[in-house]
Amino acid sequence: QKKQMSNSSSITQFLLLAFADTRELQLLHFWLFLGIYLAALLGKGLIITSVACDHCLHTPMYFFLLSLSVLDLGSISTTVPKAMANSLWDTRDISYAGCTAQLFFSAFLITAEFSLLTLMSYDCYVTICQPLHYRTLRGSRACVHMAAAAWGSGFLYTLVHTANTLSLP
Repeated sequence: QKKQMSNSSSITQFLLLAFADTRELQLLHFWLFLGIYLAALLGKGLIITSVACDHCLHTPMYFFLLSLSVLDLGSISTTVPKAMANSLWDTRDISYAGCTAQLFFSAFLITAEFSLLTLMSYDCYVTICQPLHYRTLRGSRACVHMAAAAWGSGFLYTLVHTANTLSLP
C-alpha cells in the first residue's frame, strides 16, 4: 500500500515592497503619511462631532454623511497605520492573519461606502425630483434601515469573497 505525500506548504507572512530603499525616504514617507492621516482623522472627527451634536443637522442627508465619515475613518485606518509602521521601523512583512484582516476590512468598508454613496444619490434624487413626498419617503427609521442595509450588504459581500479567496490553495 502506497502512502501519498502531499506537496504543500503553509504561508505565515507576506513580504511587502518598500516605499523606498533609503532610510531618509522611508522616514519622509512616515511623516508625510502621518500628517495626511492626522488631517483626515481631524476632518472626519469634526464632521462626526458636528452632525452628532447639532440637532439642526439631524436630517437624512447629514445622517448619511455621518455614516460615510465613519466608513472613511475605518477605510484609512485599515491600511495606513501599517504602512506608516513599516516605514518607521524599516520592516517589510505582514502576517497572514494581518493580511487577511486588512483584506476583509478594506473590502468591507469600501463596499459599504459604495452602497452608502448610492443611497445618498437616491436621497438627492428624492429631494430634487419629489420634494413634496420627501418626508413620507424618508423618515428617520427608513434612513437607519437603509444605512444598516448598506453596512450589512457590504459585510456579507466581503465575507463571501474573503472566504472564497482564503479557500484557494
